Amino acid sequence: MAIGVALTVLVVGLMFASGLSRGKTAKRKYIVWGTTIILIIAPFFSWVVSVLYAISQEEGFAGVALMMLLFPFFFLVGLVTMLIGVFKKESTNKNLFKKERTIKSTAHSNMN
Repeated sequence: MAIGVALTVLVVGLMFASGLSRGKTAKRKYIVWGTTIILIIAPFFSWVVSVLYAISQEEGFAGVALMMLLFPFFFLVGLVTMLIGVFKKESTNKNLFKKERTIKSTAHSNMN
């Protein structure tokens, strides 16, 4: 029962994050997915994997040890993903396009 609840939270969280990031900039996607990894994937996925491993090995301490390895790993992956989004600059193609338009309009106005 508890594993089903954790898996449901994982699936709903992934669907929610996918909906939040659809059609957004790359910067926003990194932030949304980093936050999702930290708040939803890291705790619930590491818990589910650890519990299943502990059940299969019939050793609770092995499950706890695995959780102590998986949770910080996924947390750091989420933190790095979120920080990439926070410090990522906006698309440079838009800036180049604006500069080209400015140069062309300036050259055109100088010709008149």
